[in-house]
Amino acid sequence: MDTPPAVRARGITKYFGEVVALDGVDLDVAPGQIHGIVGPNGAGKTTLLGLLLGLAVADRGTLEILGTPVGRALAVSDGVAGFVDGPGLYPSMTAKQNLTALAALRGDPTQTMNIDEAIAQVGLTDVADDRVRGFSLGMRQRLGLAAALLTKPKLLILDEPSNGLDPAGKKHVYGVLTRLAADGTAVMLSSHRMDDVEQLCSEVTILSTGRVAFSGPISKLASEDSELDYRVLTSKPAAARRIARQTHGIRLRDDETVKDGVELLIISAPIPSLDEFVKQLVDDGIAVRELAPVVSPLEAAFLALTEQQETN
Repeated sequence: MDTPPAVRARGITKYFGEVVALDGVDLDVAPGQIHGIVGPNGAGKTTLLGLLLGLAVADRGTLEILGTPVGRALAVSDGVAGFVDGPGLYPSMTAKQNLTALAALRGDPTQTMNIDEAIAQVGLTDVADDRVRGFSLGMRQRLGLAAALLTKPKLLILDEPSNGLDPAGKKHVYGVLTRLAADGTAVMLSSHRMDDVEQLCSEVTILSTGRVAFSGPISKLASEDSELDYRVLTSKPAAARRIARQTHGIRLRDDETVKDGVELLIISAPIPSLDEFVKQLVDDGIAVRELAPVVSPLEAAFLALTEQQETN
Protein backbone atom coordinates (compact mmCIF):
# COMPACT_ATOMS: atom_id res chain seq x y z
CA MET A 1 0.00 0.00 0.00
CA ASP A 2 1.28 3.47 -0.91
CA THR A 3 2.47 5.62 1.98
CA PRO A 4 0.27 8.72 2.31
CA PRO A 5 1.94 12.13 2.04
CA ALA A 6 3.02 13.74 5.29
CA VAL A 7 1.13 16.90 4.27
CA ARG A 8 -1.49 17.44 1.60
CA ALA A 9 -3.15 20.86 1.52
CA ARG A 10 -5.61 22.14 -1.06
CA GLY A 11 -6.97 25.67 -1.20
CA ILE A 12 -6.02 26.50 2.39
CA THR A 13 -7.28 29.97 3.30
CA LYS A 14 -6.95 31.67 6.67
CA TYR A 15 -8.30 35.04 7.78
CA PHE A 16 -7.44 37.16 10.80
CA GLY A 17 -10.25 39.70 10.78
CA GLU A 18 -10.04 41.38 7.39
CA VAL A 19 -6.45 40.26 6.84
CA VAL A 20 -5.95 37.30 4.48
CA ALA A 21 -2.98 35.44 5.96
CA LEU A 22 -3.20 32.47 3.57
CA ASP A 23 -4.96 32.60 0.23
CA GLY A 24 -5.67 29.28 -1.51
CA VAL A 25 -2.44 27.50 -0.55
CA ASP A 26 -1.73 24.08 -2.09
CA LEU A 27 1.10 22.02 -0.61
CA ASP A 28 2.45 18.48 -0.80
CA VAL A 29 5.21 17.13 1.43
CA ALA A 30 6.38 13.52 1.12
CA PRO A 31 7.70 11.33 3.95
CA GLY A 32 11.47 11.64 4.29
CA GLN A 33 11.53 15.05 2.62
CA ILE A 34 13.02 18.23 4.10
CA HIS A 35 10.78 20.97 2.76
CA GLY A 36 11.58 24.67 3.17
CA ILE A 37 9.00 27.42 3.64
CA VAL A 38 10.38 30.84 2.71
CA GLY A 39 8.88 34.24 2.11
CA PRO A 40 9.04 37.89 3.18
CA ASN A 41 7.81 39.00 6.59
CA GLY A 42 4.03 38.72 6.68
CA ALA A 43 3.92 36.20 3.81
CA GLY A 44 2.05 33.62 5.91
CA LYS A 45 4.88 31.24 6.86
CA THR A 46 4.17 31.13 10.60
CA THR A 47 0.42 30.89 10.00
CA LEU A 48 0.93 27.86 7.75
CA LEU A 49 3.21 26.12 10.25
CA GLY A 50 0.72 26.91 13.02
CA LEU A 51 -2.07 25.18 11.07
CA LEU A 52 0.08 22.07 10.70
CA LEU A 53 0.75 22.04 14.45
CA GLY A 54 -2.95 22.42 15.29
CA LEU A 55 -2.54 25.90 16.74
CA ALA A 56 -5.26 27.21 14.40
CA VAL A 57 -7.70 25.89 11.81
CA ALA A 58 -8.18 26.95 8.22
CA ASP A 59 -11.28 28.92 7.25
CA ARG A 60 -11.43 27.23 3.85
CA GLY A 61 -9.75 24.33 2.08
CA THR A 62 -8.79 20.79 3.00
CA LEU A 63 -5.78 19.61 4.96
CA GLU A 64 -4.52 16.07 5.48
CA ILE A 65 -1.64 15.34 7.84
CA LEU A 66 -0.06 11.87 7.78
CA GLY A 67 -3.07 10.62 5.82
CA THR A 68 -5.66 11.90 8.30
CA PRO A 69 -8.03 14.77 7.41
CA VAL A 70 -7.78 17.67 9.85
CA GLY A 71 -11.14 18.69 11.29
CA ARG A 72 -12.35 21.97 12.73
CA ALA A 73 -11.22 21.29 16.31
CA LEU A 74 -7.88 22.57 17.52
CA ALA A 75 -5.73 19.48 17.94
CA VAL A 76 -2.22 18.29 17.21
CA SER A 77 -2.23 15.19 15.03
CA ASP A 78 -0.45 12.13 16.39
CA GLY A 79 3.04 11.93 14.96
CA VAL A 80 3.44 15.71 14.59
CA ALA A 81 5.84 17.79 16.69
CA GLY A 82 7.71 21.07 16.50
CA PHE A 83 7.42 24.75 17.37
CA VAL A 84 6.73 28.19 15.93
CA ASP A 85 8.06 31.49 17.24
CA GLY A 86 10.62 29.61 19.34
CA PRO A 87 10.17 26.64 21.69
CA GLY A 88 8.12 27.02 24.88
CA LEU A 89 10.38 26.15 27.83
CA TYR A 90 10.34 26.55 31.61
CA PRO A 91 13.30 28.85 32.42
CA SER A 92 13.48 27.85 36.10
CA MET A 93 13.87 24.15 35.23
CA THR A 94 16.94 22.37 33.93
CA ALA A 95 17.08 21.02 30.38
CA LYS A 96 16.43 17.49 31.63
CA GLN A 97 13.56 18.61 33.89
CA ASN A 98 11.92 20.37 30.95
CA LEU A 99 12.00 17.21 28.87
CA THR A 100 10.87 15.07 31.81
CA ALA A 101 7.83 17.30 32.27
CA LEU A 102 6.99 17.10 28.56
CA ALA A 103 7.41 13.32 28.51
CA ALA A 104 5.04 13.03 31.47
CA LEU A 105 2.36 14.84 29.46
CA ARG A 106 2.51 12.08 26.85
CA GLY A 107 1.48 9.53 29.46
CA ASP A 108 2.62 6.48 27.48
CA PRO A 109 6.40 6.05 27.87
CA THR A 110 6.53 3.80 24.78
CA GLN A 111 5.57 6.81 22.68
CA THR A 112 8.54 8.91 23.81
CA MET A 113 12.26 8.78 23.19
CA ASN A 114 14.66 8.33 26.09
CA ILE A 115 15.33 11.79 27.56
CA ASP A 116 19.09 11.35 27.77
CA GLU A 117 19.12 10.17 24.16
CA ALA A 118 17.15 13.21 23.01
CA ILE A 119 19.51 15.57 24.85
CA ALA A 120 22.54 13.78 23.40
CA GLN A 121 21.16 14.00 19.87
CA VAL A 122 21.12 17.79 19.99
CA GLY A 123 24.49 18.06 21.72
CA LEU A 124 23.37 19.36 25.13
CA THR A 125 24.57 16.53 27.39
CA ASP A 126 27.10 18.76 29.13
CA VAL A 127 24.39 21.24 30.17
CA ALA A 128 21.55 18.78 30.82
CA ASP A 129 21.39 19.73 34.50
CA ASP A 130 21.70 23.51 33.96
CA ARG A 131 18.70 25.79 34.28
CA VAL A 132 17.30 26.96 30.96
CA ARG A 133 17.24 30.64 32.05
CA GLY A 134 21.00 30.69 31.49
CA PHE A 135 20.82 29.19 28.00
CA SER A 136 21.69 31.16 24.89
CA LEU A 137 19.15 31.47 22.08
CA GLY A 138 20.90 28.74 20.12
CA MET A 139 20.86 26.37 23.10
CA ARG A 140 17.13 27.00 23.57
CA GLN A 141 16.56 26.18 19.91
CA ARG A 142 18.43 22.91 20.32
CA LEU A 143 16.48 22.04 23.47
CA GLY A 144 13.26 22.77 21.61
CA LEU A 145 14.37 20.32 18.93
CA ALA A 146 15.09 17.72 21.63
CA ALA A 147 11.58 18.25 23.00
CA ALA A 148 10.15 17.62 19.54
CA LEU A 149 12.26 14.49 19.12
CA LEU A 150 10.82 13.03 22.33
CA THR A 151 7.59 12.20 20.52
CA LYS A 152 9.33 10.27 17.71
CA PRO A 153 7.61 12.46 15.11
CA LYS A 154 6.71 11.45 11.58
CA LEU A 155 6.27 15.13 10.72
CA LEU A 156 8.58 17.70 12.33
CA ILE A 157 7.69 21.41 12.07
CA LEU A 158 10.43 23.95 12.85
CA ASP A 159 10.30 27.74 12.69
CA GLU A 160 13.76 29.27 12.07
CA PRO A 161 15.65 26.29 13.56
CA SER A 162 19.08 27.86 12.88
CA ASN A 163 18.20 31.05 14.78
CA GLY A 164 20.99 31.81 17.24
CA LEU A 165 23.11 28.80 16.31
CA ASP A 166 26.85 29.11 15.91
CA PRO A 167 28.46 27.19 13.00
CA ALA A 168 29.16 24.11 15.14
CA GLY A 169 25.62 24.09 16.55
CA LYS A 170 24.12 24.55 13.10
CA LYS A 171 26.15 21.65 11.72
CA HIS A 172 25.01 19.46 14.62
CA VAL A 173 21.31 20.31 14.23
CA TYR A 174 21.39 19.90 10.47
CA GLY A 175 22.97 16.48 10.93
CA VAL A 176 20.04 15.52 13.19
CA LEU A 177 17.48 16.72 10.62
CA THR A 178 19.22 14.92 7.77
CA ARG A 179 19.25 11.65 9.70
CA LEU A 180 15.58 12.04 10.61
CA ALA A 181 14.68 12.53 6.94
CA ALA A 182 16.77 9.51 5.96
CA ASP A 183 14.72 7.46 8.44
CA GLY A 184 11.46 8.62 6.83
CA THR A 185 10.47 11.64 8.93
CA ALA A 186 9.14 14.60 6.94
CA VAL A 187 10.69 17.89 8.07
CA MET A 188 9.15 21.28 7.32
CA LEU A 189 11.13 24.35 8.28
CA SER A 190 10.96 28.07 7.72
CA SER A 191 14.09 30.15 7.41
CA HIS A 192 15.24 33.58 6.30
CA ARG A 193 18.65 32.09 5.46
CA MET A 194 18.55 31.00 1.82
CA ASP A 195 21.93 29.25 2.11
CA ASP A 196 20.54 27.09 4.91
CA VAL A 197 17.47 26.17 2.84
CA GLU A 198 19.63 25.30 -0.17
CA GLN A 199 21.91 23.16 1.96
CA LEU A 200 19.14 21.23 3.71
CA CYS A 201 15.99 21.14 1.60
CA SER A 202 15.16 19.12 -1.47
CA GLU A 203 11.98 21.11 -2.12
CA VAL A 204 10.81 24.59 -1.22
CA THR A 205 7.59 26.57 -1.11
CA ILE A 206 7.90 30.32 -1.61
CA LEU A 207 5.05 32.33 -0.09
CA SER A 208 4.24 35.92 -0.96
CA THR A 209 1.26 37.84 0.47
CA GLY A 210 -0.30 34.54 1.57
CA ARG A 211 -0.10 32.90 -1.85
CA VAL A 212 2.21 30.24 -3.26
CA ALA A 213 4.64 31.86 -5.68
CA PHE A 214 6.50 28.58 -6.24
CA SER A 215 6.47 25.06 -4.84
CA GLY A 216 8.70 22.23 -5.98
CA PRO A 217 12.32 21.05 -6.24
CA ILE A 218 14.92 23.74 -5.67
CA SER A 219 16.69 22.58 -8.84
CA LYS A 220 13.74 23.82 -10.90
CA LEU A 221 14.23 27.38 -9.68
CA ALA A 222 17.55 27.89 -11.43
CA SER A 223 16.96 27.78 -15.17
CA GLU A 224 19.99 27.40 -17.40
CA ASP A 225 18.75 30.36 -19.43
CA SER A 226 18.42 32.66 -16.43
CA GLU A 227 21.19 35.17 -15.89
CA LEU A 228 22.94 35.44 -12.52
CA ASP A 229 25.78 37.59 -11.20
CA TYR A 230 29.00 35.77 -10.31
CA ARG A 231 32.23 36.69 -8.50
CA VAL A 232 35.32 35.48 -10.40
CA LEU A 233 38.81 35.49 -8.88
CA THR A 234 41.60 34.40 -11.26
CA SER A 235 45.38 34.36 -11.43
CA LYS A 236 45.34 36.84 -14.34
CA PRO A 237 42.46 39.30 -13.94
CA ALA A 238 43.38 41.43 -16.95
CA ALA A 239 43.40 38.41 -19.27
CA ALA A 240 40.20 37.11 -17.68
CA ARG A 241 38.55 40.46 -18.35
CA ARG A 242 39.57 40.27 -22.01
CA ILE A 243 38.16 36.74 -22.34
CA ALA A 244 34.94 37.78 -20.63
CA ARG A 245 34.45 40.56 -23.20
CA GLN A 246 34.96 38.04 -26.02
CA THR A 247 32.60 35.36 -24.66
CA HIS A 248 29.04 35.46 -25.94
CA GLY A 249 26.47 36.02 -23.19
CA ILE A 250 28.94 37.40 -20.64
CA ARG A 251 28.38 40.93 -19.32
CA LEU A 252 31.09 42.59 -17.27
CA ARG A 253 29.83 44.59 -14.32
CA ASP A 254 31.44 47.85 -13.26
CA ASP A 255 31.50 47.07 -9.52
CA GLU A 256 34.77 45.10 -9.41
CA THR A 257 36.41 44.68 -6.03
CA VAL A 258 39.78 43.54 -4.70
CA LYS A 259 40.37 40.37 -2.67
CA ASP A 260 43.78 39.53 -1.19
CA GLY A 261 45.29 42.18 -3.44
CA VAL A 262 43.85 40.64 -6.62
CA GLU A 263 41.07 42.15 -8.73
CA LEU A 264 37.77 40.29 -8.38
CA LEU A 265 35.60 40.41 -11.50
CA ILE A 266 31.81 40.60 -11.31
CA ILE A 267 30.07 39.15 -14.38
CA SER A 268 26.48 38.44 -15.38
CA ALA A 269 25.88 35.26 -17.37
CA PRO A 270 23.54 32.34 -18.05
CA ILE A 271 24.99 28.91 -17.27
CA PRO A 272 26.00 27.95 -20.86
CA SER A 273 27.96 31.20 -21.28
CA LEU A 274 29.56 30.75 -17.85
CA ASP A 275 30.66 27.23 -18.80
CA GLU A 276 32.23 28.54 -22.01
CA PHE A 277 33.99 31.34 -20.11
CA VAL A 278 35.51 28.93 -17.57
CA LYS A 279 36.59 26.54 -20.34
CA GLN A 280 38.37 29.38 -22.15
CA LEU A 281 40.11 30.47 -18.96
CA VAL A 282 41.43 26.95 -18.41
CA ASP A 283 42.51 26.60 -22.05
CA ASP A 284 44.51 29.82 -21.69
CA GLY A 285 46.22 28.57 -18.53
CA ILE A 286 44.41 30.99 -16.21
CA ALA A 287 43.70 29.57 -12.75
CA VAL A 288 40.17 30.03 -11.41
CA ARG A 289 40.56 30.58 -7.68
CA GLU A 290 36.98 31.51 -6.87
CA LEU A 291 33.71 31.29 -8.78
CA ALA A 292 30.51 31.87 -6.83
CA PRO A 293 27.15 33.53 -7.37
CA VAL A 294 26.81 36.98 -5.82
CA VAL A 295 23.29 35.97 -4.83
CA SER A 296 22.35 32.28 -4.58
CA PRO A 297 20.01 30.89 -7.27
CA LEU A 298 17.32 30.34 -4.62
CA GLU A 299 17.62 33.90 -3.34
CA ALA A 300 17.55 35.30 -6.87
CA ALA A 301 14.41 33.30 -7.67
CA PHE A 302 12.89 34.27 -4.33
CA LEU A 303 13.38 37.97 -5.01
CA ALA A 304 12.06 37.72 -8.56
CA LEU A 305 9.00 35.65 -7.66
CA THR A 306 7.98 37.65 -4.59
CA GLU A 307 8.41 40.97 -6.38
CA GLN A 308 6.31 39.68 -9.27
CA GLN A 309 3.62 38.39 -6.90
CA GLU A 310 3.42 41.68 -5.00
CA THR A 311 2.89 43.64 -8.23
CA ASN A 312 0.03 41.41 -9.44
